[in-house]
Amino acid sequence: ILQDPSNQKCGRKKTVSFSSMPSEKKISSASDCISFMQAGCELKKVRPNSRIYNRFFTLDPDLQALRWEPSKKDLEKAKLDISAIKEIRLGKNTETFRNNGLADQISEDCALSVIHGENYESLDLVANSADVANIWVSGLRYLVSRSKQALDLMESSHNTPRLAWLKTVFEAADVDGNGIMLEDMSVELIKKLNPTLKESKIRLKFKEIQKSKEKLTTRVTKEEFCEVFSELCTRPEVYFLLVQISKNKEYLDANDLMLFLEAEQGVTHITEEMCLDIIRRYELSQEGRSKGFLAIDGFTQYLLSPECDIFDPEHKKTVQDMTQPLSHYYINASHNTYLIEDQLRGPADINGYVRALKMSCRSIELDVCDGPDNEPIVCNRNNMTSPLAFRNVIEVINKLAFFASEYPLILCLGNHCSLKQQKVMVQQMKKVFGNKLYTEAPLSSEVYLPSPEKLKMKIIVKGKKLPSNQDILEGEVTDEDEEAEISRRLSEDFSREPKLIWLCRELSDLVSLCQSVQYKDFETSMKAQNYWEMCSFSEAEASRIANESPEDFVNYNKRFLSRVYPSAMRIDSSNLNPQDFWNCGCQIVAMNYQTPGPMMDLHTGWFLQNGGCGYVLRPSVMREEVSYFSANTKGIVPGVSPQVLHIKIISGQNFPKPKGACAKGDVIDPYVCIEIHGIPADCTEQRTKTVQQNSDNPIFDESFEFQINLPELAMIRFVVLDDDYIGDEFIGQYTIPLECLQPGYRHIPLRSFVGDIMEHVTLFVHIAITNRSGGGKAQKRSLSVRIGKKAREYTMLKSTGLKTIDDIFKLAVHPLREATDMRENMQNAMVSVKELCGLPPIASLKQCILTLSSRLVSGDNVPSVTLCMKDAFPYLEPLGTMPEVQKKVLAAYELV
Repeated sequence: ILQDPSNQKCGRKKTVSFSSMPSEKKISSASDCISFMQAGCELKKVRPNSRIYNRFFTLDPDLQALRWEPSKKDLEKAKLDISAIKEIRLGKNTETFRNNGLADQISEDCALSVIHGENYESLDLVANSADVANIWVSGLRYLVSRSKQALDLMESSHNTPRLAWLKTVFEAADVDGNGIMLEDMSVELIKKLNPTLKESKIRLKFKEIQKSKEKLTTRVTKEEFCEVFSELCTRPEVYFLLVQISKNKEYLDANDLMLFLEAEQGVTHITEEMCLDIIRRYELSQEGRSKGFLAIDGFTQYLLSPECDIFDPEHKKTVQDMTQPLSHYYINASHNTYLIEDQLRGPADINGYVRALKMSCRSIELDVCDGPDNEPIVCNRNNMTSPLAFRNVIEVINKLAFFASEYPLILCLGNHCSLKQQKVMVQQMKKVFGNKLYTEAPLSSEVYLPSPEKLKMKIIVKGKKLPSNQDILEGEVTDEDEEAEISRRLSEDFSREPKLIWLCRELSDLVSLCQSVQYKDFETSMKAQNYWEMCSFSEAEASRIANESPEDFVNYNKRFLSRVYPSAMRIDSSNLNPQDFWNCGCQIVAMNYQTPGPMMDLHTGWFLQNGGCGYVLRPSVMREEVSYFSANTKGIVPGVSPQVLHIKIISGQNFPKPKGACAKGDVIDPYVCIEIHGIPADCTEQRTKTVQQNSDNPIFDESFEFQINLPELAMIRFVVLDDDYIGDEFIGQYTIPLECLQPGYRHIPLRSFVGDIMEHVTLFVHIAITNRSGGGKAQKRSLSVRIGKKAREYTMLKSTGLKTIDDIFKLAVHPLREATDMRENMQNAMVSVKELCGLPPIASLKQCILTLSSRLVSGDNVPSVTLCMKDAFPYLEPLGTMPEVQKKVLAAYELV
């Protein structure tokens, strides 16, 4: 809560805040910002010598100057004329902040700088919260852009496009034309305009107004209706954004929107007509739609729309190359698909298959046993009480096999049937699946499995096979599936011979591309394993291999499919962490779909990409014949450019109370946790501060930065929790692959614990991805320049031991170094341009050019440079004399 010090002397307390506590005033217009600045508040003033002073800042009543006290200067000197201000920056984007030894302790979101005078001097300030910083930045920008008519501005704020629209809404509902309305009707009207608002909150607001005006009647006037709507329906963080991108107006025109979409949201090929179309679809007022402007309410609706979703719509289609061998993809896989409860006592249930196939699962499991009347059954062998007829199960599978994806479906058969019922299984599968069954014998001339593209609409049976060189109708094969592992574990005798089971030729012939074989070691596999043979690994065995020989595991998985299944000790059907095995290239990591939680969130989030088709292409370092990759690499992955992910958590909307939380009544104290999942070097998590007692629109305003060394394997999980001394309670989460993130201002639709999207429950964030970290602090960077080129990380070549090959590749060392130097020099030049433009490291080149262009045009719209093409590059040539500051920026631009 921002206390207003100037009013405390006379015993009246005025507070401004963005919290949803009913008795405070929210910022919802420029005049609110200006009133706050006139009342004044304490800000920290940062000097270039690293000293920091507390000063009380106010805006003059006539809006012409900014003043501070105490000051050694006389009163006339301790001020800054609004007319001298060139620009206002939010964040630590000046030399003073970059060189200040204490800069690390200053929050990016609380810092602001006022740039003034011909030499672009800076007044650097730190507010005690991001909210206060936003008020000063928005208010000052508004004043600077309208200095001529500053005094009329307070008057005009009573006639913004939004107020004009609200008045027409009121008048349309006020059928008698009396200018007043029943409270019930007003509440109804506001609820209709903003369905997410709670009725009790709207009523409370009207009660407050009646009380403050000491009114006896509950009837609502037009002004009161507008006031309550503005108070309740303005999201201050969206208002500040609107002011910033509209160049300090209270609405956006098509041109503002176009620049916002290009520079902030990363949208390409945008036209003015497309922007007008957005305005027509989202603006609420008739006037705005016809004149082509978007006011705060329409802009809020647009930001909440699917068009501003965080998930890149490109990835809602199958965008990856589907013609690579099957072993080059991660495959969406389910474990014991017939279960919807735990492993131990859970009954078999047909809904397990329905759910998995609708979630585009591409590898499902059937444990088949002898049933009565010569009919095989699918059942949990620990609980035979509710078996499913095998025929019914495969009919459901046949109906839904390609419901969510047209790519191949793998049936993992656990065969526990007699020879007689095995033959029944075969007849039923042939009859039900028909020509969808893939039974072509693999070609020994090939080296890799066929591609998902080639196997579209095919069902592949995974199971044991009789030796092809023996002409027998039935025979014994080893039973090395999960049951065998469990019985081995229970007997503690690992040297025991595996159990043998009988298999008939007909069932053996249905198996072609996925023949189950026993794993011995990598050396044996690489020599003797055929590409159509695959091994299953228990979680414990796969973990051991992943730790001991990660490179070999990745190499093995280039050619062969690996299936990893959860430990037999997980009797509660909890899930393993799939990422641990994806990092080693394992394709089929079987998940207990019936158990929600963080591990299932990762699995579901991962397979949202590539159109949710159940197949995700692995990173190239895991596919190429000659490539070397270990998931346990510390830091940079050879041949992969690391990226830096910048996330600002701005606010939350309509958080529900955690399920089963009963201790605290209706209030919640939310905070957000950001988890990065990927190779171990990338895994980390950070959290925001807790916002007390606000579930409707908590403002977090906190920025985070993460270095991602292998972007293709990285996922981000946003989790919202309720801070509680007994134990933090889960509110919602959203998990998304890094590759699917859209940059800019985005709303994240949160999912419940079981994975359902919760209506109107969102997290508002800003996302930027750059290819280098924060741009470095100035002193650190000058150090790296002194060290010279030694500090650069060049791509090193690993010797193969084959002289001819090593000699050929030696020729690449020099060009690779040159390329690295070029890239680094370019990035350093870009950092200089951003710093001189007063922009943060996450800014794009487009944003630099926008800032530059506004500076290079004088007050009377005369450009101070001319653009000319030299050697196919767009140079900027000065026209006449230029201030030193502008010369520096032009020099930096020229270097780029």
